[in-house]
Amino acid sequence: MNQEIRLRLKHLLAFSAIVLFLFFYSLSSRGCSEEPEELAMVAEQQQASRDAFLPNHKTGPTIYAVTPTYARPVQKAELTRLSHVIRLVPSVFWVIVEDAEKTSTLVTNVLKRSGLENRSVQLSAKTPTNFKLQGKDPNWLKPRGVEQRNAALKWIRQHLKRSRDAGDGPEPLGHSLVYFMDDDNTYSTELFDEIAKIEPGKVGVWPVGLVGGLMVEKPVLNRDGLVLGFNSAWKPERPFPLDMAGFAISSDLLLSTPEAQFSYEVERGYQESEILRHLTIVHDMQPLAGGCKEVLVWHTRTETPKLDAEKALQKGGKKSNDGMEV
Repeated sequence: MNQEIRLRLKHLLAFSAIVLFLFFYSLSSRGCSEEPEELAMVAEQQQASRDAFLPNHKTGPTIYAVTPTYARPVQKAELTRLSHVIRLVPSVFWVIVEDAEKTSTLVTNVLKRSGLENRSVQLSAKTPTNFKLQGKDPNWLKPRGVEQRNAALKWIRQHLKRSRDAGDGPEPLGHSLVYFMDDDNTYSTELFDEIAKIEPGKVGVWPVGLVGGLMVEKPVLNRDGLVLGFNSAWKPERPFPLDMAGFAISSDLLLSTPEAQFSYEVERGYQESEILRHLTIVHDMQPLAGGCKEVLVWHTRTETPKLDAEKALQKGGKKSNDGMEV
């Protein structure tokens, strides 16, 4: 009797083991059939996220990034940060223009350390004294960067004409793009993929974050994707109420319109409108960045450092950065 019970128990255990084996085998088989597709999808999403921050090796038009800069405690820090973005985008050629009588070793050293000597030009153009901010003048009192941006435009026009006349331009018409890239903003490398999409004869536009008293200033599009205007809250009556970081220009427009430049004679906030009025109209601008729904640049500003202790040192003829470039 006991032997019969033990035999039945063995059969039950064997049966249970077979059922469990078939159950787990079924699960694993189902998982194997679904897993590759699911894993591929996850891997593709992860790779897309990584690609946004990896060097862009795609071929495309040269983007001339114009950066006005001036000597101040945070200058090297901001140019260093900006250089790291430019290093990741091989299609960018950096045009740095210093507000000075001559170029500085500090900016030269930034270019050397970042390996951008062959993808940049270092210029200088001093702001006239009567247009220079004095003492505790607020930033908005006088236009900034006018002299430097105009010097950059002059260099770019001359450079492109020489390349075109020599027949060694990247394309028959020397298609390239110009972007005014201030050193205190924050840029995603994705922005330059968008700039590269700008067609000859066009001005491209996109949203800018944290500017004009809003979380975002952006072009407003109609159902057909044409630019109707902008959602600007600050001086919305401007012909082009957008930030300097929110547009780039096809270089053929600048070559055919030599009068397009910046001016000291326009009122506050009209520098963008001053150059764009020569080049395009609002409805003809080319919207980018996912139908102007993606923010890829932010109008950030570096806080002015508090250097009271440094000033006290200097009164005694000393300084903490003696013999150092900060």
